[in-house]
Amino acid sequence: MKKAIIGKKIGMTQIFDEAGKVIPVTVVEAGPCVVVQKKTIENDGYESVQLGFGDKKAKSVNKPMKGHFDKSDVAYKRVLKEFRLEDCSSVNVGDILKADTFAVGDFVDVSGTSKGKGYQGTIKRYNFGKHNAAHGAGPVHRHVGSLGAATTPSRILKGKKMPGHMGAEKVTVQNLEVVKIDVENNLIALKGAIPGPKGGVVSIVNSVKKA
Repeated sequence: MKKAIIGKKIGMTQIFDEAGKVIPVTVVEAGPCVVVQKKTIENDGYESVQLGFGDKKAKSVNKPMKGHFDKSDVAYKRVLKEFRLEDCSSVNVGDILKADTFAVGDFVDVSGTSKGKGYQGTIKRYNFGKHNAAHGAGPVHRHVGSLGAATTPSRILKGKKMPGHMGAEKVTVQNLEVVKIDVENNLIALKGAIPGPKGGVVSIVNSVKKA
């Protein structure tokens, strides 16, 4: 991992390339991010940098976090994420990272929290099929059906696909191409879709498969 930044999903749109072909893109407000903390091998056993994104009012910061920000002499931030970079010597505490961290043509991995779907049944959650809707099926068209547990083991085995909470989990989409960068407004256009709702926080790192 060489480059990383935190951003906010703005939404999807489309742009046209030189040949007039439509490219679906997701626009992300990437940064500005400030380097809040820098870890070294001597002090922590590994190298990494902690980035902060999104301003936060002083009254909303608790004492431990206030001391953390004051020690680095940086503004209070709403989101903190740590990234292990191959070369951390090029950045220092207080540095500002913007959208120009990446370049057009780069391939990146985007991680975010997917949209929450609430409590869902197996048809929506796992794409199960419905029961026969003809006569005699009864009011169980969308039910799970037999779970297959007999006297042995007399219980439902762990990992069984059943109704439950759907979504609201970390999702990573890999190898998305950086199509366009607006340095002035800190906007990055990524080819394809990324996880999360509009306004959701995402982390962008350069892909290790393509570069």
